[in-house]
Amino acid sequence: MDKNINITVKVWRQKGPQAKGAFESYQLKEISQGSSFLEMLDILNEQLVNEGKEPVVFDHDCREGICGMCSLYIDGHPHGPDTEITTCQLHMRKFDEGATITIEPWRSAGFPVIRDLMVDRYAFDKIIQAGGFVSVNTGGIPDANAIPIPKKDADLAMDAAACIGCGACVAACKNGSAMLFVSAKVSQLALLPQGKIEAARRAKAMVSKMDELGFGNCTNTRACEAECPKAVSISNIARLNREFIKAKLKD
Repeated sequence: MDKNINITVKVWRQKGPQAKGAFESYQLKEISQGSSFLEMLDILNEQLVNEGKEPVVFDHDCREGICGMCSLYIDGHPHGPDTEITTCQLHMRKFDEGATITIEPWRSAGFPVIRDLMVDRYAFDKIIQAGGFVSVNTGGIPDANAIPIPKKDADLAMDAAACIGCGACVAACKNGSAMLFVSAKVSQLALLPQGKIEAARRAKAMVSKMDELGFGNCTNTRACEAECPKAVSISNIARLNREFIKAKLKD
């Protein structure tokens, strides 16, 4: 049975991208362990507004674990101490009475802080625009089975497509690398016949854009895989490397 707990939250406050940020501590009483982490932040903001203070800015949308916007670094873990979930799926029952919870934004040159806990993740959109698409001729809709795809390949492509682009891999990586995200997007297309048209340029273009935007290099520590809310495998990074080498050889 869920109970109410008293907690302290240390929240990163920063007025803007160029402003100097700092942690501020807040006391919260009688928080139900049945509430979600984002509901707890809603309660905190209501308390701050009632006190005449600025509420904490944080990102969220679906609150169903599918959009990736609720990107918070909680007690040293992207999305919090639970595994294979996003922040919006984290519940307060994971925390004990009297706990002090540290909440930060993603830390990466590629994800500049907008305000408080909200970061600019537009860099991922730019990487997708560089090559994460397929070209098709418009017209009649083909039959579902018109292009036979082995089940093994289809399953691997679906596993890669599970990536929601939240940025947890970047936040977890000591180098701030976006390789798991890029490799997942390259893999889901490289494994399917529909992705062959742009295959010769996709990996080069997306890796080049990733480097341009300030993300770091991958050193295979596997922190990204361990913290990914959708359990995307680093085997996709190996596939990305193969696609990249093949594209370079074609040059």
